[in-house]
Amino acid sequence: MSSLVLISHVLCPYVQRAIIVLKEKGVNFERRDIDLANKPDWFLAYSPLGKTPVLLVDDVGIFESAVICEYLEDALTPALHPKNILIRAHHRAWIEFGSSLLNTIAKFYNAKDEEMLEIQADTIRARLTQIERELSEGPWFAGKHFSMVDAVFGPIFRYFDLFDYLGDFHFFDKLPKTKLWRMELAGRVSVQEAVHPDYLILLREFIRKRDSALSCRVEVGKYFD
Repeated sequence: MSSLVLISHVLCPYVQRAIIVLKEKGVNFERRDIDLANKPDWFLAYSPLGKTPVLLVDDVGIFESAVICEYLEDALTPALHPKNILIRAHHRAWIEFGSSLLNTIAKFYNAKDEEMLEIQADTIRARLTQIERELSEGPWFAGKHFSMVDAVFGPIFRYFDLFDYLGDFHFFDKLPKTKLWRMELAGRVSVQEAVHPDYLILLREFIRKRDSALSCRVEVGKYFD
């Protein structure tokens, strides 16, 4: 296998999905974190859009997480996509759904007042309800086989560990399958190892600095139990 270097940012959920896939494939790689607020010139040479992640394969840069994950799926075993091309397309559609949900989550933590916060919370609850209707009996998205969809939703559900700490938004009320899926993903080694040990503290500080309704709920100097 070629030499692999993943250029990343400590909080980027798209980086996390790439790391989960790399770990599920059992391949060695180097993670190289950068500061997106002070992007080095060498990084911009590999990432025309200035975003993470970027995967360097023998010094050839691949950018965009979806492209990175598809490359890894083509290059390495075990397969995370189903063999059936129609089901595979269905999974890819839900991967896009996951990316859309990340955008809604960003609107939630950036909402400027409580009214907008609740509007975005309603949208998240509606999206989670859609997921509930789609899920199998578990433990993973499509049953017993861990798939690329699971790799995408592991980082998504991680946000709710902080949101649950900041308020009772009832995101998972009456969603037993989604709640179970979230719990199973949280226990998956590849999902756990996709972030730094102090990820939640870093995310908390990121939210605190947003000048948003949610940031007002973060108490200065108070950390997780």
